[in-house]
Amino acid sequence: MKKLTIALFAMLSMAFTVKAQQYVSTEPANRNVVLEEFTGRTCTWCPSGHVIANNIASSHPDRFWSVNIHSDGYFSATSYPNLNTTKGNSIRAAFNASSFPSGVVNRTTAAAVGRGEWTGQANTQFNQTAECNLGGIAQINPDTRVANIIVEVYYTGNSSADENYLTIMMLQDSIWGSQTGGSDNPAQWVNGQYCHMHIFRDIITANMGDAISPTTQGTLITKTYEYQIPESIGSPNGVEVDLDNIHFVAFVSERYQGTPTRPILNACELVCTTMTNDPIHPFVRNMAQLVNASCSHTKTFKFDLFNGGLDAFNTVKYTVTVGDAVADYEWNGNLTSGNVVNVEFDMDIPLGTYEGNLSITEVNGVTYEYSTKFGAKCDEWVEYEVEGDVVTLKLFVIQDQMGQETTWDIINSAGEVVAEGGPYNNLAGSGTLPNVTTLSDLPTDECYLFRIYDSAGNGICCNYGNGHYYIKHGTAFLIDAEGNFGEEASHLISLKKKDDGVIDNTAASFKVYPNPANSKIYVEGAGISTVEVYNSVGQMVTSVEGSANTAIDATSFENGIYVVRVLTSEGAVSTQKVSIVH
Repeated sequence: MKKLTIALFAMLSMAFTVKAQQYVSTEPANRNVVLEEFTGRTCTWCPSGHVIANNIASSHPDRFWSVNIHSDGYFSATSYPNLNTTKGNSIRAAFNASSFPSGVVNRTTAAAVGRGEWTGQANTQFNQTAECNLGGIAQINPDTRVANIIVEVYYTGNSSADENYLTIMMLQDSIWGSQTGGSDNPAQWVNGQYCHMHIFRDIITANMGDAISPTTQGTLITKTYEYQIPESIGSPNGVEVDLDNIHFVAFVSERYQGTPTRPILNACELVCTTMTNDPIHPFVRNMAQLVNASCSHTKTFKFDLFNGGLDAFNTVKYTVTVGDAVADYEWNGNLTSGNVVNVEFDMDIPLGTYEGNLSITEVNGVTYEYSTKFGAKCDEWVEYEVEGDVVTLKLFVIQDQMGQETTWDIINSAGEVVAEGGPYNNLAGSGTLPNVTTLSDLPTDECYLFRIYDSAGNGICCNYGNGHYYIKHGTAFLIDAEGNFGEEASHLISLKKKDDGVIDNTAASFKVYPNPANSKIYVEGAGISTVEVYNSVGQMVTSVEGSANTAIDATSFENGIYVVRVLTSEGAVSTQKVSIVH
């Protein structure tokens, strides 16, 4: 690899007190979180740290960024890919990182802490109000490898220091190489090679940030930089800086405390755009399905539409395909050269998990060809009817020995977290322990998404105790699932208010008979995809493919009360109790 000297030019630094922001929100918000994670390629336990960081990121999309810092020393090999940097050395020294993996969460501690503390510290930060917001853009010309960077900081409150510090870091994804213990993170371990992600590469500002002021409510600060992106970083055995896999994270820290600036008040990832000399050059980044509770086939998607050409866009037509579903859309506005706009759309998609496709077909009335792939899914949901405007449920998490690895949350259709819990205490011995949470006053006529996480990626079962989890209303099981879910599992629940006050959670179109039953249970109705039967303690005893007339062999069932769960091809779920008497 060719070794180049990094050229860094700070051009314009302007501060305004007028509210003329372009990229940053002026609405008060909670803190986003940066984890500076000290790691190494020969560190046995570092992949388990990567798993924890990845789980925090998946639980808080667009609000958490892990910066994996490799530095000179025993755990950081200089063979290819050499991920060590001089600036990484200085950050590690500033936070006294002597063991790996370790890290600082929003620089809230003077020294790096172990991976077991990251999730708890991050959750604390997520729930605190930030003094400022950040936003910005990095416009990259692939021919010259120059990035023009604009960062805006808007103070929604007052900092306790008269002068704060803005830091901009460049990270790189998808660097393949060796990693001791890599198989402990199977998501990044392929055929004996490790996919190193969000690797610290460089700092665009001063190492500990550029001073910014004033830091009072209503202040807007705009900083502009021109940065020459190097072709490779690291010596010896440097790594190519791949323009398709770099991104920039900016954060504001409050004051110098010892060597570093800390704590971090807020952070953001800068939008990256690719600039060309073409008159028309649209492209899409960050295409994703929104994470919220949707108990229907209608799902919301979003993407960033970039203008990488010289001419402005006024209209853009695009077609989206997900499975057998196809829909046409049109965006109208004024998107000038080098800028970006966030676009959202709703689409009805079938049950299942898909690789979708978005194709731009026309720009400013002229035919255009561009397409990108994205992930899409529509999960089944449980429909449950209750009396009243609110309902109280009970969540049972039967943890395994490693309770510190388990967390959960519930969000509503607006994407708001309405309940969360964990981590739990680790168990000294073998076995499991029930943790019961009362979910009080949940509004009805609402959809909820329950999510459970394991930071080690191995669920709550098997080698450390056979845990599981379920949600009940009275004696009815809304969710009942095993603990072998890996990193994460999720379930949708639709709570419906029964207008006449009569509760009947069996769809009228389904007939379940006889009751009591002996050797056979029959389920009749249209659109049945699956029929499941659960015993009185919530264990599934059988699952069969459904039809208009489904027969279930009950000869091996013990006498008692069973719940027959009917799943339809449309995603609805209904239940009915049946007695077995032999």
